[in-house]
Amino acid sequence: MTLRRTAIAAATLFTGLSAFQLALALGAPLGRAAWGGTRPDLPAGLRVASAVAVVVWACAAVVVLRRGEVLARPGSPRLIRRLTWALVVLMAIGALMNAASPSPWERFGWSVFGLVQTALCVVLTRAKAPVGARA
Repeated sequence: MTLRRTAIAAATLFTGLSAFQLALALGAPLGRAAWGGTRPDLPAGLRVASAVAVVVWACAAVVVLRRGEVLARPGSPRLIRRLTWALVVLMAIGALMNAASPSPWERFGWSVFGLVQTALCVVLTRAKAPVGARA
């Protein structure tokens, strides 16, 4: 898989995650698959957290698209690489947390999702920097 395709795959998954969080923030009864899976409908505080997560995951999609050179890189290549490493750590922690969840949706769905995202972000992070960039 090329670096560009890897970035597009990761961004697509981050966009899907953002859409899921948006549905939660808007009140969709998907709580069994999120935030510990203890209730079908999320309380107001978790709906706000989901709204914040929409922005976080949308930004993650932009970061991986920049790292994969799908989008122009107006900023520092070093910063983009560090942010991609931060996504590696965040997704790995998320995968572990979901694997420990009482929710089967989180244990068997989101934990695998997190592992796949971790792997895609590792590939992007370890890729060689473009010619002329110092990452």
